[in-house]
Amino acid sequence: MGVRKRERAILIKEAKKTMYFAKLNNCPTTPRKMRLVADLIRGEKIDNALNILKFVPKEASRRLETLLLSAIANWQAKNEDASIEDADLFIKEIRVDSGSMLKRLRPAPQGRAHRIRKRSNHVTLVLGVNDNTQSN
Repeated sequence: MGVRKRERAILIKEAKKTMYFAKLNNCPTTPRKMRLVADLIRGEKIDNALNILKFVPKEASRRLETLLLSAIANWQAKNEDASIEDADLFIKEIRVDSGSMLKRLRPAPQGRAHRIRKRSNHVTLVLGVNDNTQSN
């Protein structure tokens, strides 16, 4: 029974060698605000995405910029001989999932209390490499 599980684990490990990603966990920004910025850079080339993130005046853009730089560093760690300019990297996938929620109480009129949900999120950024060098 353990043989199939081991083979599957080996396949997953081989797939991760060619996958370049970075994760940002428990970021104290609401997922809705983070998705606004993430949608701007989805599918973009990395140099274009970095320019977009630099000029977007939202706090989420600073966090995503550091995440993208981390993903690029992870790519460089796996491909030490290749240069970034030749690789033609792009953002293959960016996913914003909701994280843990801090629940707080705010006093309301007439002795009531309203629940405040302080949301956080998890961001997963996956880089892709354009193998086919074709001009658009």
